[in-house]
Amino acid sequence: MELRAAALSALLSSDTGVKCAILRAIPDDVPIDTQQQFAIPDGIPGRPEKPELIPPGQVGRRSMQTLEGRRILIHALAHIEMNAINLAADILWRFAGMPEQFYRDWLKVAKEEAYHFQLLEAHLQAMDSYYGAYPAHNSLWEMAEKTRDDLLARLALVPRTLEARGLDVTPGVSAKLAQAGDKAGADILMIIYRDEIGHVAIGNAWYKRLCDEQGLDVIATYARLAEQYAAPKLRGPFNLEARRSAGFNEDELNELTALHQA
Repeated sequence: MELRAAALSALLSSDTGVKCAILRAIPDDVPIDTQQQFAIPDGIPGRPEKPELIPPGQVGRRSMQTLEGRRILIHALAHIEMNAINLAADILWRFAGMPEQFYRDWLKVAKEEAYHFQLLEAHLQAMDSYYGAYPAHNSLWEMAEKTRDDLLARLALVPRTLEARGLDVTPGVSAKLAQAGDKAGADILMIIYRDEIGHVAIGNAWYKRLCDEQGLDVIATYARLAEQYAAPKLRGPFNLEARRSAGFNEDELNELTALHQA
């Protein structure tokens, strides 16, 4: 077994159980060929026939006070985690020439995303539903497509932007689930929240390392990449404590706050 080839195999699998099993079975000390260049295969990412992918504005939203509303929410979160699995597997195989620790960091992320998905999938099943029962949108993977040839942009705009948004909103969603009587769902979200701080921290660390190696300003480069790749506009309120834990410095947080107040 070689890490980057195994990650590509997981990415291509259309069976979510197989995808998770491949990633979770990769040993932490697996050999890594950091230089291998892969031919780009068709069918990235592998995905099941369901859920149907629709525009974000058409995805159903219902009150968490109803069982159906909570099913829709947990399904949407499971789909986010499935996209996160694919993103971690994609960054592992696609970008050659990085230090070994880069790949070991993203293997840890991939394994934890698979764990998160399986927690949410099991919870859906406990709610008499399943992954694929509702339509979903593809926004997270669309950013992966945009940044497929630019590692710096991938690091800036996926972990530091899209995944960091989860740090802002997850505690509140968890609290609402608990208030609605879904303690199991609330507890799962707090496991995800804890781990996602680490995932964003990994993205932050490698983004800043690449900026430093290339002599780039972290904040100005982020603004340039966000505009170049049409990243979603950042909206507050922001969870500043979690973002600090995930490696955002005070200058970056001040910039966020200024954007929110503008």
